[in-house]
Formats: sequence, structure tokens, C-alpha cells
Amino acid sequence: MTDDAGPVVACRGLSVGFGQTPVLVDIDLAVERGTIVALLGGSGCGKSTLLRALTGLQPPLAGEVRLLGDDLYALDADGRRGLLRRTGMAFQQDALFGSMSVLDNVAMPVRELTRLPEIVIREMARIKLALVGLAGFEHRSPNSLSGGQRKRAALARASILDPEVVFCDEPSAGLDPVVAAGIDDTLKRFRDALGVTIVIVTHELESIRAIADRAIMLGGGRVIAAGTVAELEQSDDQDVYNFFHRIAASPAGPASSPLDRMTHARTP
Repeated sequence: MTDDAGPVVACRGLSVGFGQTPVLVDIDLAVERGTIVALLGGSGCGKSTLLRALTGLQPPLAGEVRLLGDDLYALDADGRRGLLRRTGMAFQQDALFGSMSVLDNVAMPVRELTRLPEIVIREMARIKLALVGLAGFEHRSPNSLSGGQRKRAALARASILDPEVVFCDEPSAGLDPVVAAGIDDTLKRFRDALGVTIVIVTHELESIRAIADRAIMLGGGRVIAAGTVAELEQSDDQDVYNFFHRIAASPAGPASSPLDRMTHARTP
């Protein structure tokens, strides 16, 4: 059952990795209802690994992920599937099926997971497409869409079942600034119109500044900063400050693992 008073997404002592090798260690974070939270960090810091853990795709080595009040990995398979149906996911690669129309792509989760009449399903898909600015594109092939249009169609599909949380992996990656700003506006419209909580993995500073209520930055396998964007921009942590002001790291670079972070010495 959803805990409306508590965080929508929370991690406590979370460690995630491959085999027994941790990528992330002792992660604590909380995402409040109705907010847009950005997960930040340099390449290889574990952003996508954390997102996989939050969405049920990467079981932790230790700790817990609480989603909508429930311990995600303590549930049995049926319970986990039921919980994850209350979420949506927009992948970095939009994952649209070229053999299906845009409407059929958006409608697919409803067809797979419910027994609603086809007329209702199609109307639901049309409503979501209109919300992302794609009214009139229902019968188009995904292959005929621009990159930004494909991203918006993927967001429509992620929201088709009115999820309480939507997870997005690099939603504006590879898009020009004008198109990326349109994706940002779409995400804000989702939050404002539907009351959905949004968790985004991104490294795009303009998007972070435009839409994020809070940001959580990873480095060295841990959370190194959390707060508003304004707070992180003025952080005393040099790696955090450099990220927001796009200052190059020293030749040795920032630590890339928990062990590195303890032993790494910066060059003068």
C-alpha cells in the first residue's frame, strides 16, 4: 500500500554491483512525491546502475529499495510485478517498435496488462499523445518521427497507465537544445498535470537547471551531494562544483570506485 506521507522512492544502505564487485556502496536517498529529481555524475559513476536497481532490474548486493512504501526486493515475483505496474520507464533509446504505429506503441502496456475494451485503450493512447504534443501522429510509423518526437512518444507510453512514478534515462541525450527544451517542458507538464513523481538520469546541465526540484550526485560509488540545484552549484565539494561549472578534472581525474576514493591522491 502506498505511503502518501513518506518518500515515493527511497534507498537505505544500498550496494549494487556485478557479481560481488560493487559499483555503488551504501547509497541513501529519498524522492518525495510530486518532485522531479535528477541523478547526476560523470560517465561510469553508476547512474544507470542505480536506475536499474530502482526499477527492479538489478537486485542489490546489500540494503533495500523502497518503492511506493514497499521493499521492492523483499516482495515475491507477483508482488514485485504488481508494484512495478504503478511505475513507468522511458529508456535512453526510445525502444519503440518500428513495425507498429505510434498509437499501437503507446497502447501496448494497456493491452498487455489490462482487459480494457479496445475503444477505451485507443482513446487513452490518443489522450497521452496529445499531452506530449503528438496529436495527429497516431497512425505514423515511429521511423518517420524525429528524435525528439520519438522521445515524446516514449514518454506517452511510459505514462499510459497513469503511473505514480516515471523513471527516465537520459531523456534529452543527443537532441539539439531547442528539442531538448521541449522534452523538459513535456516532463514538467507531466508532473503538473498528472501529479507524477519523476526520476531522471541525466548529465545535461540546462535540463537539470530547467526542471529538477532536487539533484543527487554520485561519485566514487557513493552519493557525494544532494540538494537543490542552487545548493549543488555552490557546493564546497570540488568535484560537485566542477561538474556544475564544467571545470575539467585534474589529470588523475576523480575517483572511480569506493576504494579509489579512499586511496586516490590528486596531483598538484
